[in-house]
Amino acid sequence: MKKLLATLLAVIMCMGLLAGCGSEVDETKAPAQTDAPAKNETDAPAEATKMTLTVWCPQNQIDTGIMAEQQAAFAALHPEWEIEWVTTPVGEDNAKTEVLKDVAAAADVFFFSSDQTAALVEAGALARLGGDALTMVESTIAPSVVATAKVGEAVYGIPFTHNTFFMYYDKTLYTEEEIKNLDTMLAKDLGEGAFNFHFDAAGGWKSASFYYGAGLTVYGAEGSDPSNPTDWNNETGLKVTNYLIDLINNPKVAFESEIVVEEKAKEHLIGAWFDGAWNDQKYVDALGDDLGRAQIPTYTLDGQDIQLKGFYGSKLIGANAHSKNLQAAVAFAAFLGNEENQILRYQKSSQIPTNMNAASNADIAADPIAVVTMNEANNASVAQPSATLFANNFWSPAGAITTEINSGDLTKDNAQAKLNAFYDALAAAAK
Repeated sequence: MKKLLATLLAVIMCMGLLAGCGSEVDETKAPAQTDAPAKNETDAPAEATKMTLTVWCPQNQIDTGIMAEQQAAFAALHPEWEIEWVTTPVGEDNAKTEVLKDVAAAADVFFFSSDQTAALVEAGALARLGGDALTMVESTIAPSVVATAKVGEAVYGIPFTHNTFFMYYDKTLYTEEEIKNLDTMLAKDLGEGAFNFHFDAAGGWKSASFYYGAGLTVYGAEGSDPSNPTDWNNETGLKVTNYLIDLINNPKVAFESEIVVEEKAKEHLIGAWFDGAWNDQKYVDALGDDLGRAQIPTYTLDGQDIQLKGFYGSKLIGANAHSKNLQAAVAFAAFLGNEENQILRYQKSSQIPTNMNAASNADIAADPIAVVTMNEANNASVAQPSATLFANNFWSPAGAITTEINSGDLTKDNAQAKLNAFYDALAAAAK
């Protein structure tokens, strides 16, 4: 009886240990080549586990055939799983909105932007990576990029491309020296009907670069300090706001949807604008060899050159913690983010890899988009806060600043009051 009780106790302890390790998920890699003896010909083949994996990814991953190609390759590597694929277009920018409608019913694998990481983790929507998946991320991707996938010390996704913007310009209108400073660009006469610059606030994503460049923050440097709503309403913030008032009201500047950039570019009637690699092809189609790319410029504030600092983040692939086939989901997410598939994604959709080996590929290293993305990330950016405090409360009031400048509701006469109201809104949201 004592032996029986001891055996039962050992089994129960073992089961408890197994149940307790569910906080991390190990990627199941393809079976490695071994020197093990072949199975006896009389052995019955193992039956594959049937499953459905739902994938939400951007439309371009479907249209270019990348996703179908990757799914077929993954299935070939994993004969132990008989997978039925269900693929739906959901962009990284909409992932949080769609996932949080019903986390349990969301896709097994989905693409998302790094500013959504914290909210998705808090909702229990992302599986924490462990094992081979974690090792792959930490050993093949630069620490600064891995940080965009973290909440605390835990990693919740595979960063597969950079998410930032840079400056495009018309080489026939500006020289490489002129594009270094925005005020130098604005001072140039580009001729009748031409705009020197297209200003796009992007809901605060781009316009914040003027404030962050001047050393200002929202909810502190990490975007997570409720006791420090913002310093945009201090003396420096007021000067930045007055600069934006002059910029947006400058007749040489087109504001957001007032023009279609690529149409003006075809006619050489737009000097420079901010955008990302995802729209590169339409500008190539418009300008061809006359298209220039550069890190975002400096601007002159109180006689000082201030380097604009654009938000830097990444786009990631994650596995739903509620997936009924979690092991396969994490394995597929990691497969999509490996070196080979980052190169494939670059070849078919111009997305610059985060994998360090992939980024040193000769073709990628010589690519002007890759070069400018790296320059932007290294010289003219700040990490975009992923804290939910920032993500939930920043965009609406920040976007309103430039919208109200353009409408005339925000002027130099009431700028301080408007910035104080901006502070108050952020402070109230943090309570």
